[in-house]
Amino acid sequence: MGKLTLVSTGAGGSRYLTQEAINAIEEADLIVAYTKYAKDLPELMSDKEVYTTPMTKEIERVSHAVEEAKKGRTVALISNGDANVYAMGSLVVELIDVNDYWDDIDYHSLPGISSVLALASEVGAPLSQDFCLISLSDRLTDFDLIQKRIAFALEADFVISIYNPKSRSRLEPYNQMLEKLKSIEPSRPVVIARDLGRQEQMIRIITAKELIEAGIENTDVNMSTTLLIGNSTSKLTKNGKVLTPRGYLNKYELSGNQKEGWRKED
Repeated sequence: MGKLTLVSTGAGGSRYLTQEAINAIEEADLIVAYTKYAKDLPELMSDKEVYTTPMTKEIERVSHAVEEAKKGRTVALISNGDANVYAMGSLVVELIDVNDYWDDIDYHSLPGISSVLALASEVGAPLSQDFCLISLSDRLTDFDLIQKRIAFALEADFVISIYNPKSRSRLEPYNQMLEKLKSIEPSRPVVIARDLGRQEQMIRIITAKELIEAGIENTDVNMSTTLLIGNSTSKLTKNGKVLTPRGYLNKYELSGNQKEGWRKED
């Protein structure tokens, strides 16, 4: 039986690689990857057979990994971020299932640090309450459904992370998101992060008003950008970090004693 390991490499570069991911890459006799992500890890792939494809060739890439594993090879399929967050996870499982290869391939999926988690670690404590992830790419998801999700997430007061905000040819989903942001407080903190984990990493903390005013021509926002939009309680700390309070200081004194008026816990 061949082995196929879907390896999540984290937000970018080699900074967020887990030891489990490194082990899987070292064990493999074939590495399959998106061309850009293979270039992130030259030190781990220098002596390996590597098969790469460009963007939009995901089916070709995954099919190659699956078929080579069926032949008995040990294959590592590289996926940026976490493979089950807008990545290769669903396609790999679908192709194995459609071809009924479950008895022929020993399949494993390794978790990774998605960009929203890497971003949160850099800017304070923005994810301490309920949050959601929304991709603005309408290449595989209906445009109207994406916009519905944004509207409901804002109405429900989630902290919102936006993946794949815009590309040179795909501007309207981002433009419509900016229109919806006009309904929230102009001062609400927004984080723009690009190329997380790589040498060219860029992180900016601005306001919703500033993001809206920069419009669709905002050069800080592209396919490598992750946005984080605070909820109604999110604020800046005294040193400019983003804080979404969990609520501890609403319930407890600084001494740790529970404030009057709160139900005593069982």
